[in-house]
Order: sequence, then C-alpha cells, then structure tokens
Amino acid sequence: MASLAILLIAAGASLFMAWAIGAGSSGSTPFAPAVGANAISVMRAGFVVGILGLAGAVFQGANVTEAVGQELIRGVTLSPVAAVVGLTTAAILVAFGVFAGYPIATAFTVTGAVVGVGLALGGDPAWAKYRQIAALWLAVPFVGGGIAYATARFLRSEGVPERLAVPALGGVVGIILANVEFVFLGPAGEQSSIAASIATAIGGPPLAVLALVSLALAALAAAALWWDVRENGDRGQRHFLLVLGGLVAFSAGGSQVGLAIGPLVPLLDPFDLPIVAVLIGGGLGLLIGSWTGAPRMIKAISQDYSSLGPRRSIAALIPSFAIAQTAVFFGIPVSFNEIIVSAIVGSGYAAGNSAVSREKMLKTVAAWVGSLVLALGVSYGAFAAVDAVL
Repeated sequence: MASLAILLIAAGASLFMAWAIGAGSSGSTPFAPAVGANAISVMRAGFVVGILGLAGAVFQGANVTEAVGQELIRGVTLSPVAAVVGLTTAAILVAFGVFAGYPIATAFTVTGAVVGVGLALGGDPAWAKYRQIAALWLAVPFVGGGIAYATARFLRSEGVPERLAVPALGGVVGIILANVEFVFLGPAGEQSSIAASIATAIGGPPLAVLALVSLALAALAAAALWWDVRENGDRGQRHFLLVLGGLVAFSAGGSQVGLAIGPLVPLLDPFDLPIVAVLIGGGLGLLIGSWTGAPRMIKAISQDYSSLGPRRSIAALIPSFAIAQTAVFFGIPVSFNEIIVSAIVGSGYAAGNSAVSREKMLKTVAAWVGSLVLALGVSYGAFAAVDAVL
C-alpha cells in the first residue's frame, strides 16, 4: 500500500514535469519560428503543437524514456523517493523559467536532477553516456546554427530561384522523414521507418532498395511543394513552414516525454505497467501544458531572439527537425530550447548581426548552464535531507 502511494506521488510529480515541459520546451519551440513569420497565430500554434506532441510521445517516446530512467546512473536503481525528488526539483526549475520568460533547457535540468539523486543514492556516474550527451549538447549550437545559417543564405541567394530552392529543401526534409522510425511500423518491441517498411515489402538488396525508396519519397515531397510554390510563392512557403513546425512538434513529443516519465521507469516492474500507458499519460501532460502555458514562451522565442521572416524560419526548422530525430534515434535527452534558439540565431545571422539579440542569448546560455548545475546540486541535497528524515 505504501509502495502504491509513493508511485502515485511520483506519477503526480511526473505529470507536473510533463506540464512544465509542454508549457515551456516542447510546447513553445516547434511553432515559434512560424509564429514569428506570421504563418500561424500564437493560440492556434499552442493547440496544434499539443496534439502533435501527444502523438510523438506515444509513437517515438520509448528510446529517450529508457535512457533517462536507466542509463544516467550506474550501480543503483532509482527509488520511488528519488524519482519524486528528482522530478519535483526539475519541474520547479522549468516552471520558473516558463513564468520568468526565459527558456530553461529542460534536458539540462532533468539530466542534472536525475544524476543528482542517483549520486545521492550511492550510484556511480555513467561516464560513457555523459560523453555521448555532452557531445550532442555541445554540437547543437554549431551544427544547428551552421546549417540554419547556410540554409538561410541559400534561400536568399540570387543565383537560385526561390521556386526551385524551396522544393529542393522539401526534398531534403522528405529524405529525413522517410527514414524516421515509428513504433507502429515495426514488429512488437521494435521500430521501423517508412522507407525500410516499403523496402522490406519490395525485397531486393536492402541498402539499394532503401536508397531508392528514400529518393522516391523525397522527389514526391519536392514535387508537391514545387506545385504549391508555383501556384502562389508566399502561400507555398507558409504551408512548408507549417509542415516543418508540425514535424518538429511531433519530434518534440518523442524526445521530451522521456524527460518527464523516464525516472518512473524503474518503478513500473512491480506493478506490471506497460510503457505505452505511461507514454500516453506523459503525452497528455505535454498536451495540457501546451494548451495552458505555451503561448507566453512562443511569443518570447518568436519575437525576442530574432526578427524572423518565412525564409529564415524555414532555415531554422529544418536543422531542428534533423537534430531532434537524431537525438530520438540514439536515445539522448536533448533540449528543444537549445535546438530552436541556436537555429533561430543562425538563420538570423544570415540577415546580419542586428537581427539577433546578443544580450538575450547570453542570459539564455547562463540559464542553461545554471539549470544543469543547480538541478544537480539541489536534487542531491534534497534527497539526502529526505533520506535522513525517512
């Protein structure tokens, strides 16, 4: 009975964390560039991103969930009390960022909190996983910002007509989408991509067929976008921007739900709860957060960091989608605030330094680093204090 009560408390803390993430990271960042380009209203963006985030949580959330729950600390299993302390600490810090108007890096905060309580339990650091995580976190600003900058310059180039440049980028997105893995396409307990599923059905040399199917899907996406842009250039850009926002929102759900429910994974075995049920619960928490708290952060990100038009917004969302899916594939917790803000800044620099708020960026980076250190220290101290009392 006591175990069930602690599980319910931990589930409540997890739901609070999911709400905070939905209101901040996964709910605000995916459609922020589209809002900045006036392609969609703030309130409508919050509504749509909630639905897509729920879908992403259910269909792609398992990898990051397992990594957060089982791979951040060695030698011990998170106890129910540790899960409650870690989740509550991280949720309070993320919620503070939401209400203060600064995008706290959720992955930094949750990772710090889980590692903090794990060390307080007597666990050993998972150095191999930390190196993998740190490599991605450090690469995101340079890779995401660099690709966004190059893409924005490509779209602004006078040597490439916009009616060809935008469909070409649509083809690139088509290749990525063709190889994104979904749980409903694979056998039980596994995932598969659209391209892999079609290649398996067709038969033949696996790599050759996979490449041909990917190129065919990319050509289809490029052709559809070319027709749309030819009919009306501005409308075609807006449609592409909204599709990109939807893909990023879906990816955000697949990545960010693991930050909310990952610490619950070690608690599920005694109760024989399927991971899908927990993913649905976490996804609903993201949805509620997106609907109730995301509009404030959408405005902050879309208007405070850079003056975005449709082309720079497209340039920001393409690398964001690619990086997010890479993180989901490898099961690495990643901050969508870091991804989107880096891409927005990179695309903003394509229009000159004046389009980027340097002061805001410095404060944001300080908030990211501070959230990691603070979450680790506070969760360690809080669990040690609670454990001493109990």
